[in-house]
Amino acid sequence: MQNGLEHSTAMQELPVSQQPEVDYVRVRFAGDSGDGIQMTGTRLAESAARFGNDIATFPDFPADIRAPSGTIYGVSAYSLNIGHTEVDTFGDETDALVALNPAALRKYLEGVKQNGLLIIDMDAFTERAIAKAGFSGNPLEDGSLTSFRVLPLEITSNTEKALKETGLSAKDARRCKNMWTLGLVLWLFERSTADVEHWIEQKFHKKPEVAKANIMALQAGHLYGEVADLPPDVSRYRIQPAPLMEGEYRSINGNEGMAYGLYAGATLANLELFYGSYPITPASPLLHTVAKLKELGAISFQAEDEIAAICAAIGASYAGHLGVTGSSGPGIALKTEAIGLAIMTELPLVIVNVQRGGPSTGLPTKTEQSDLFQAIWGRNGDAPLPVIAPAHPGECFDMGVEAAKLATKHMTPLMVLTDGYIANASAPWKLPDFSDPAYEPFPVEQVKDPNGFLPYDHDPETMARPWAVPGTAELMHRIGGLEKQAGSGNISYDGENHQLMTQIRAQKLEAIAKSIPPQHVESGKTTGKLALLGWGSSWGPIRVAARRAELEGKSVSHIHLRHLWPLPPNLEELLSGFDRVIIPEMNNGQLATVLRSQMDIPVESVSCVKGRPFLVREIAKIIDDALGA
Repeated sequence: MQNGLEHSTAMQELPVSQQPEVDYVRVRFAGDSGDGIQMTGTRLAESAARFGNDIATFPDFPADIRAPSGTIYGVSAYSLNIGHTEVDTFGDETDALVALNPAALRKYLEGVKQNGLLIIDMDAFTERAIAKAGFSGNPLEDGSLTSFRVLPLEITSNTEKALKETGLSAKDARRCKNMWTLGLVLWLFERSTADVEHWIEQKFHKKPEVAKANIMALQAGHLYGEVADLPPDVSRYRIQPAPLMEGEYRSINGNEGMAYGLYAGATLANLELFYGSYPITPASPLLHTVAKLKELGAISFQAEDEIAAICAAIGASYAGHLGVTGSSGPGIALKTEAIGLAIMTELPLVIVNVQRGGPSTGLPTKTEQSDLFQAIWGRNGDAPLPVIAPAHPGECFDMGVEAAKLATKHMTPLMVLTDGYIANASAPWKLPDFSDPAYEPFPVEQVKDPNGFLPYDHDPETMARPWAVPGTAELMHRIGGLEKQAGSGNISYDGENHQLMTQIRAQKLEAIAKSIPPQHVESGKTTGKLALLGWGSSWGPIRVAARRAELEGKSVSHIHLRHLWPLPPNLEELLSGFDRVIIPEMNNGQLATVLRSQMDIPVESVSCVKGRPFLVREIAKIIDDALGA
C-alpha cells in the first residue's frame, strides 16, 4: 500500500520544544497494582487529548497478576507527557510524581528532576510499609527529599471523609483514592472534571452507587486543590493546546490502532476479518478490541492454545477470509510450524508479534525489540515472509491496512512487529478520511472460472497464486504442508521441482520489494556526517534527539524503517551518503546484523535492553559522541 504508507508517515511538523518548563509537563502516577493506577493515568491522558494537547504515555505494570502489596516489584505506574509542542516520548525526567505508597516513591524517585513535585499519600507511610520498600527511615522526615518540592497529603483519609455520607465501607471508600488523586491533578492542570465524570457514569452505569462514589471522590480532590492552603511553590501547569492539523482526533494505543487497521484493511479488500488468538501479554488487548467489532462483521476466536489459534486463522484464509493471529515472542515460537504451513500453502495470513522482553517468558510486561531474527529467519527450511513494523501508536492503523494489502496482493503470510511500548502507549490519532486516495479499496479477486485454473500458477508481477475458495464449483484442489508441484499443486518429491518452488518463494519477496515505497529520510538531510537508523518504537526518542541536534546546527539525520524484510531497494544507496550510520535498537544488535548480511555499508549498533524505550538523553549522547561534541 504505497500511497497509504506515505500517508501514514507524512506527519505534521509540530514545533520542537526549546522551553521544557513551558512546553510540556511529565507526570507519573505510581502505586500498588490494585490502586487503579492505569485507569487514573488513562483518564488524564484522555482529558489532555480532548483539550487538544499532544501526548505520549508509558504504562508500566508488574509481571505478577497480583504481586504482594507494598513491594517494589508490585508497583504499577503510568507516565504521561502533556505538551503543546510535539511530544513523541514519555519524557526522560518526571516533573511531578504521584506516589501512593513508599514502594512507588522508592522505585521512581530517581527519575524525578531536581526540584520536581512529589505528591505523596502520607497515610500509606507506615513503619511496616517503609521497611518493606527498603527505606532505612521515613523519607518524609529524614531530610532525604530536600531536592524536591514535597506535597505530603492524607489522600486515603481525605477520600474516606469525602465518601463518609455514602454508606460505603472504609475498604470500598479507599478504592476511590485514585479518583481523589486524579481530581487534584486535574486541578493542577487547570482542567475540569466533566469529561472524567461522564466516563465514570458510562463505565459504572450498572452500578450507580459505585459511579456516585467515584465522582464524589474526583470532585473532592479537585475541590481540595481549590480551597486548601497549598505551599506557594506548588504552582499550577498551563499547557496550551498543540497546533494540530484540523480534523477529528481521539486518543489511541497501538493495540487498538492495529485491530482497527486490520479490520479496515480486510474491509477495503472486500473480505471478512477473522482473528484467532490465545491470550498473552502484551498482545491480549488485540483480541479484546477485535471482539468489540463483532457487530461490524469481524470474527474473533479465542483458541485453547497458540497452535490452534494460528491453524484456525489459516483455515479462515483458506475459506476466503483475511486470517489474522497475534501473540508475543513465546507464542510466536509455538506458531512457527504453522507459519511454515502458511508459507507452503501460500495463503494470506497476518501474524502480529507484540514483542516483549525475552528469552522464554523473560520480562512479560516490559518492552523489547528482540524478535527481529525470529521474524525474518526463525523457521525451518527456506521460508521467507515479509516483515513490517509501525513506528508509533498513531501509525498502527495504517500499518494494519498495509499488512492486509501486502498479504492479499502477494498471497503470503506476513508478520507485523509492534512491541509492548507501542501496544500500550497512547497518542493523539487523527481519524482517517476514507475519501483519501490512500484508502482506496483494493478488492481481492478470488477465482470463479475453472477454465485454465492451476492452484500453483503464479502471477509474474506479484508472484501470487490463484485464491480458490472451497465450495466453488469445479475448483477442487489439493493443499497442505508437503511440497507442491509447480502449477498443479500436487504433492511432489522431485528435487528439481523443489529447487524451483524454493526460488518462487524467494521471488515473492523480490516482488514485494518492488512494490514498497522507497526509503525516505525522517528528518535532516539525505547526506551528512551521521545517520541514526531506527525501527519500531525507537522512533520517538531518535526523532526528538535528532531534531534538537539539527536546531543546534549538527549534521545528523533520522532514517526509520517500516519495511524490515524485504528491505527498501534504495536503502543501501541512501545510507552510503553518510559518514557514519548508527542503529539504536532495543536488542543486542539484530538489525545491524541483518544489514551487514545484505549490504556493504558499515553500520554500528547501540543496544538498550532494559525493559523500557531509549531515553532522549541516551540518543543525544550517541549523537554527541559520534560527532565529537
